[in-house]
Amino acid sequence: MGLIKDIRAVKTRDPAARHALEIILLYSGMHAVWGYRLSHLLWKIHLKFFARLLSTVVRFLTGVEIHPGARIGKAFVIDHGMGVVIGETAIVGDDVLLYHGVTLGGRVTKKGATRRHPKLGNNVVVGAGALILGAVEVGDDAKIGAGAVVVNNIKKGEVYAGVAAKMVPQGQIEYYL
Repeated sequence: MGLIKDIRAVKTRDPAARHALEIILLYSGMHAVWGYRLSHLLWKIHLKFFARLLSTVVRFLTGVEIHPGARIGKAFVIDHGMGVVIGETAIVGDDVLLYHGVTLGGRVTKKGATRRHPKLGNNVVVGAGALILGAVEVGDDAKIGAGAVVVNNIKKGEVYAGVAAKMVPQGQIEYYL
C-alpha cells in the first residue's frame, strides 16, 4: 500500500513521470524515501547501528541523506533528490514535496536537545536549495522559495522566499517557486 501511494504521489507532482516502472527503477528521490522507511523501521526497533549503516548506503547511492530518526509522513516526494539532507529530529508531514538541495538542518549542537530540526506541516512545498534551520515550524500548505533561508516559524498557507526568508505578497508567488 505505501509503495503504491508513494508512486502515485510522484506521478501527481512530477509531470515528467510517465509510468510506475519508470518511477520504481529511475527515481533516486523515491529510492531514498524507500531506504529511509526501512532504516526508520530498524531505528524504531533499536537496531540503530544498522539503521545508520543502511542510511549511509542509501546516501551513497542516491545523494540524499535522511537520518533514520527523522519522522516522515505519507506521500513524501523528493524531486531530483541530490543534496537533500534531513536531520535526526526533523518531522515532515504528509504530501510534502522537496526539490533538490534542500536542508532540514539543526542549529543546536547540544546533546539531548529534544528537537533540533524543523517540523513541516502537511502539503508543504520547499524549493531547490532552500535551508530550513533549527526547531522552526512550517505550517500546512506553506511554500518556501528556491534558495530561501528559513530560521523563523512560517504560518499555515504563507509563502516565504529570500535570505533570510520573508513573506511574499500573494501576486508574486509563482516568481519565487
